[in-house]
Amino acid sequence: MSDRDHDQATRLVEAGRRKAWTSLGGQPGGMVNPPVWRGSTHLYEDMADLAHGRPNADGHFYYGRRGGPTQWALADALTAIEPGADGTELFPSGVAAIATTLLALLSPGDELLLTDNAYEPTRSLAFGMLQRMGVTTRTFDPIRPDTLAAAIGDATKVVMLENPGSLTIEVCDVPALTAIARERGVIAVIDNTWASPLGFPALERGCDISVMSLTKHVGGHSDLMMGSVAARRPLLDRVRQTAQSMGQVVSPDDAALALRGLRTMGVRLERTTASALQVARWLAGREEVSAVLCPMLPGAPGHETWRRDFTGGCGLFTFVLADADVAARARLVDALDLFGIGYSWGGFESLAIPVDPARIRDHGAWPATIERGSGLGVRLAIGLEDPDDLIRDLERGFSAMEHL
Repeated sequence: MSDRDHDQATRLVEAGRRKAWTSLGGQPGGMVNPPVWRGSTHLYEDMADLAHGRPNADGHFYYGRRGGPTQWALADALTAIEPGADGTELFPSGVAAIATTLLALLSPGDELLLTDNAYEPTRSLAFGMLQRMGVTTRTFDPIRPDTLAAAIGDATKVVMLENPGSLTIEVCDVPALTAIARERGVIAVIDNTWASPLGFPALERGCDISVMSLTKHVGGHSDLMMGSVAARRPLLDRVRQTAQSMGQVVSPDDAALALRGLRTMGVRLERTTASALQVARWLAGREEVSAVLCPMLPGAPGHETWRRDFTGGCGLFTFVLADADVAARARLVDALDLFGIGYSWGGFESLAIPVDPARIRDHGAWPATIERGSGLGVRLAIGLEDPDDLIRDLERGFSAMEHL
């Protein structure tokens, strides 16, 4: 029975644990986890073996830059939880995964169509390095598929999606957007970090390439940086060759940490999703809040699309303050004790950061379906703390916001 014949929860436990990587040939027994294989130099048996060469694929010793059993085990496990993928490539960060993918697919004179709610480093890459190498980027409104259809031209080669947006949490109609791209021969890439393939099987929903920041849910413990790209061939091979040309590699120690995190990712996502929904419901009843952008919450923007397309959620969402200024919002965040102030998410700890998307949006700062209120947002990453404790912490924050 293959990994993909099992249920998702079982795949998280079993995937990437081939006997070749957890035991010694010819000896009984073995290890639960693949050992950490550290090594830059891979050896050949003799000159004939050297002359014959090794296939450029995981599982074949060649040189440390192509990884070893620990990295191969992680890539294998990630492929097992990504329906439709032929393989997975690993990168030293999520941004490295996005950058390498776009560099593999775009050439001078090409055009990239970028979702307007994209992760800010993705936007910086598009309007920075890609622009300098002769690639044009234009943005489109992710919740209006007609704007994508109108924007695609002869030079358009890639559309970059993110679902939901990492700040404003819009849920877009990925099947509709990818159908438009496919009809015009355009490759659809998605940043699928928010839900992961456990909550959103991106390739099954029409995407050609799915990118994740493994720093977030897969790592889960705020102690590693890593990214991944999952795809079908031949697109996967294009990304792999570009990654190798750029010398992209992850350490076996970090791969082992990611494998450890992967085993519990399912239960952590279930817990943070449930806690986020409880906190979001509480926030929706606060007079200080004009909108809660949490797609798991009934009545929130994008909820119906989320119910249709997703099989899970996560702890990341944003709320908008009804009547506040920047100083009041700062008092709220500073008064929080259980929420740290930090840009990441997907770890065991809760985080809060201010959100001001207007400076990186072309088609409106907030989803058109919400009451704008003050226009000042706070993004919460709900961790594994007790949600009642988090709610009490937020209540203290609101009290501090109202009092100088």
